[in-house]
Amino acid sequence: MRPLVILSLGLLLIIQVAPAQQPLTVSECIRIGLENSRSLHASLMKVRAADARVSEANAARLPSLKLSGTYTRLSEIAPFEVALPFPPPAPSTFTISPSILNNYNARLTLQQPLFTGLRLESSADLARHGAQAAQQDYSRDRADLVYNIQAAYWGLFKAVEIRKVLDENVSQVEAHLRDAQNLHRQGLITYNEALKVQVQLSSARLAQIHAKNAVRLATVALNNLIGLPLETEVALASKVERQPRRFADLAPLLQKALESRPEIQAMEHRLKAGEAGVALARSGQLPQIYLIGNYAYARPNPRLLPAQDRFKGTWDVGVAVSLDLWNWRTTAHQTGQARAQLLQAQDALAQIRDGIRLEVTQQFLNLLEAEERIGVAEQGVKQAEENHRVTSARFKAGLALNSDLLDAEVALLQA
Repeated sequence: MRPLVILSLGLLLIIQVAPAQQPLTVSECIRIGLENSRSLHASLMKVRAADARVSEANAARLPSLKLSGTYTRLSEIAPFEVALPFPPPAPSTFTISPSILNNYNARLTLQQPLFTGLRLESSADLARHGAQAAQQDYSRDRADLVYNIQAAYWGLFKAVEIRKVLDENVSQVEAHLRDAQNLHRQGLITYNEALKVQVQLSSARLAQIHAKNAVRLATVALNNLIGLPLETEVALASKVERQPRRFADLAPLLQKALESRPEIQAMEHRLKAGEAGVALARSGQLPQIYLIGNYAYARPNPRLLPAQDRFKGTWDVGVAVSLDLWNWRTTAHQTGQARAQLLQAQDALAQIRDGIRLEVTQQFLNLLEAEERIGVAEQGVKQAEENHRVTSARFKAGLALNSDLLDAEVALLQA
């Protein structure tokens, strides 16, 4: 009974210690990466902040209502009295303004901008285009993350396949070494010939070690990108399915990229925001007109004479107009700065378009090259496999040199 318990505990310990492999497809990795990405979440928060700025700019165009209140304690002074020329018992003085030491004031102010020289409209346009640019930046960041996850996934797939090829190569060279050692014992080849195979096996094992480490590094890179613990063992559930795509011409691809790439759309919105910034800077040259209404509830109310130590309410409505007559050309300097920033945005947009044209052209040419290389590589693998099969059979029959088989093994590995 005790051995059975010990065996069960040992198996349980192995299950707990051994890292569990998590089978994942490309789509599942993308979903996990989008959910766990901190950088993408930060980009989304930029979008929400930009949307809040739009709401703030629009709110500035609406009426504002403010409530304020004050309390003031005054020092004691004699009340304002007038002497009367009447004999007693008539009063000899008359109080015009009593000394009220405690002052209370509550004010409700309503303000509506009537004309601000397009300042508020330009601010709203600036915020709106900034929010749209932030949204396009988020779309670009999301697309980049999806692309990077796909690249990391297939990079791991490639590393695993290379490791498999190198494992096969080590097995082939080990079989070759056993044959060479048998032939050496029979006196059919020299010791030096068998030693060459041992050297080849050492080289193959070194490459095998490197391939295993490459798989671990690719796994860590994928886990880091999708937000899983770095030690997670990932089992690849997706397989390569070759689906050749033929593109007749480069021009439609360039046109599509220039129309749909989010970085171009983001920069176009920033260009419009720059135009709104110029209009915003120019608004300082125009008058600012506001409609203002106040309701005051004070004790004492300064509009009522004589002053009374009681709460009284009064109201007033007016129009306020302000215009900067001279501010040492501050408005002109602000306008010049906004124009320079607008020109910078135009140059940045042109650079982005040039970069996208170059990128799409390079990838188009790389795609054409890859399509041609696949067919040649497949044919090369078949030829190398056949050459290795024939050379191995001839070597076992004593009709091929040891060096011929070594060359065939290297050629097959390279293919």
